[in-house]
Amino acid sequence: MTILESAYDDADPLTNAHLYAACALVCRAWSVPAQKLLFRHVALRSGPACAAFALAVDPATPRGRMLGAAVRTMRATLDPSQPYALGQRAFARAVTLCPNLDTLSLALYGRDSASAAGTGADSGPAERPKVPASCFSERTLALLRSGPRIRALQLNNWSDDAAVLAQLLGVWPSLASLAIAGTPPQLPGSSPAPLPCTLAELSMNFQTQPSLEFVKWLLQNSKASLRTLEFAREPSLDMLEHLAADHGATLQSLALPTYCGHDGVAALRTCRALRELRVENAWVPPALVNALPGKMEHLAFGIDDTTALAPVVSAIKRSAALKAVTVHMWRGGEQNPKVNAVKIACARLGVELRITKDVRDFRAISRAVLDASS
Repeated sequence: MTILESAYDDADPLTNAHLYAACALVCRAWSVPAQKLLFRHVALRSGPACAAFALAVDPATPRGRMLGAAVRTMRATLDPSQPYALGQRAFARAVTLCPNLDTLSLALYGRDSASAAGTGADSGPAERPKVPASCFSERTLALLRSGPRIRALQLNNWSDDAAVLAQLLGVWPSLASLAIAGTPPQLPGSSPAPLPCTLAELSMNFQTQPSLEFVKWLLQNSKASLRTLEFAREPSLDMLEHLAADHGATLQSLALPTYCGHDGVAALRTCRALRELRVENAWVPPALVNALPGKMEHLAFGIDDTTALAPVVSAIKRSAALKAVTVHMWRGGEQNPKVNAVKIACARLGVELRITKDVRDFRAISRAVLDASS
């Protein structure tokens, strides 16, 4: 089991599937451990796939119970516009068959009936078909409540149902990590009940950000627990200032596309517990760099040919805790006259320096460094 587990790659489930499907056929001694690892990460994208999975993890059989208990992560897609689409009840039933399920990644698609009725020949060829929205029924929610205590939820909601997140938050008060994208969520009513979740990690990616009132409701019970906050798109200054005021004392990792101007920099300076700061744009404000918390372990930023790097070099030299620097090279970044000074400062002090020209790699590196340095 140890040999097989050492080959497991959390970042590449497809490779794992091919590897452990082959390993299960090597010999009888390898069969059970390989099958457990094969079922650690499950992807359900259609009704037939879900039916096959439910048959494999049938709790009426010892093998089914073993495989169901092996599942830790599930990815599911509910898209009524697709042939043989995975249905709500089948999805919920699959979740209940995995008692140790820890992480759920859920993608939802669909439009409400009013939207569907108002579309016709004018719809563009690339537009998705208009299908019913994917709001969960009470029976489905009850089934999900009877299942495992999910710790991490990744919800990509591309349906017209802005209330689905609130539904799922009510199902899993055990949530500690939440990543949300797509349709901006809304408050469940004018006077919503307090949310029981105590979140440690929150990631948001919305073209139109949720209201500040929603974010306050979402984090009302997380003032002492929130450690990691990530915005894929620039938040409003009001939201950033609120989050810094309410969570700056405990926030350890913060990721932003920009600093939100000088007022945003002022808000960030109040976050004195930060161990990791990642900002993608090429402006590195001296006022912030000169006041980095003493616990800062990882600094990630973008540079171009005009980025002022002298304050960064000074910050690297005086930091006792810094372990890693990640740089995203925007256009012209290689020609910045202070790039070599950053490289030399990191080399002399034993600070790991990672440089990339792909912003997706920049984000992935940044997410991994803090955990590796802990």
